[in-house]
This record gives sequence, C-alpha cells and structure tokens, in this order.
Amino acid sequence: MSVALTAVEKSILDGFIARRPDLTGCVDGILTLHARLIAMYDAGGKLLLCGNGGSNADAMHIAGELCKSFERKRTLEEAFAARLKTLPCGDELAAHLEAGLAAIALGFNGSLKTAVENDIQLRDIAFAQETIALGKREDVIVGISTSGNATNCLMAMSVLKALGGTVVSLTGPGGGKMAAMADIAIKAPGDSVKVIQEAHIAIYHTFCAMIEAHYFPEPR
Repeated sequence: MSVALTAVEKSILDGFIARRPDLTGCVDGILTLHARLIAMYDAGGKLLLCGNGGSNADAMHIAGELCKSFERKRTLEEAFAARLKTLPCGDELAAHLEAGLAAIALGFNGSLKTAVENDIQLRDIAFAQETIALGKREDVIVGISTSGNATNCLMAMSVLKALGGTVVSLTGPGGGKMAAMADIAIKAPGDSVKVIQEAHIAIYHTFCAMIEAHYFPEPR
C-alpha cells in the first residue's frame, strides 16, 4: 500500500532522511504506515498506541502530536464552526479550537487499569481489555517496544487484529514477537535501549508530521 506524496509530505520525509541517514531502512515502513493512516482517518478510524516505560511516554507523545496542532495550522471545518457558534461558549471555541486527528495512548485510565489488575487474573491484559472496549476494524494500533517482546503490547495487538484492524510494530532491530505478527513492522537500528528510543522519536515525529501535512498543509 502506498500513496503519492504531496510536495509538503515529501519535504518532511526528505528532511528526515537528511537528518538521519542511518534510518533510511525505515523509510518503506514509514511510507506504508502513512498510507494506512490516511485510509484509517478517511474511514473515520483512530490510532491506538501502547508501550512500556519510555515507550509508554512515546505513545502519549504521539497522541499529543496528533490530537492538536503539531507543526501546522489546524483550521476547523466552516460548517462545524458555524454550528458551534450557536451553542454555549461557541464563539470562543470556534476562535480557538484546533482540528484533531484521533489518537489514544492506552493505559492512562487509572480506574480501568487498576480494575483490570484487581479483577482479571491474567497478567499483562490491561492494554488488551482497553483495546476490546475501544477498538474497531477501521483502527490502527502501534505497539512500541525496543525488544519487540512486550507481552501486554502483543496482547493488545492480537485483539485489534482479531477485530479486523491493522497492527503496526515499532521496535529495535530484532523485531521480536511483535514484528513477527505485525502487518507493518518498523525496526529501528541500535545496539542499546537509548539509541533505539532516540531513533523511535525521529521516526514517529516524521510520520506524525506527514499525516498532519496530508490533512492540514497550511503552515502555522
């Protein structure tokens, strides 16, 4: 799956390659993910994200870049803004709200997480339980793990695949079990956790910037 890049999208990808030539092996995966994200958002789907430790923070970081303006102006649709203005606080909201791209980092609902841990005997199932509640066949999940063997991410990925969604792994060079079952596997090079995670930041900033530019090409 691939799409023709706009000039803005291509400039973002070219900038990534120029800054990080060591990550050129990840470009095909980024392009495939970009095309799938376009199909997902066009179908009304959302992006689910999961990881542990630093990768948990990366999942939240990605959701933050997508749900509001990252590098570009996120103008509201005129018809929506007009409807909003008829409602309480509507003028202020229409003037200040930014359009968003739906993305959810799993694991940040403490009430759900602790209920799962207390009520369900199977260890590592919390991401999977949240995924079955939120996931749809139009959705994409990105599991982030330097080893590629995070069981709780693997469980969530299995749930979304069973629902008919698309599974993406963002891992280190080995890929692990997550890459083996993913529809799209992006394997960052690196010989330590810190080096792999530094590569992950460059990779996900690039795919976040590209999908934003696809829908919102106007500079901020």
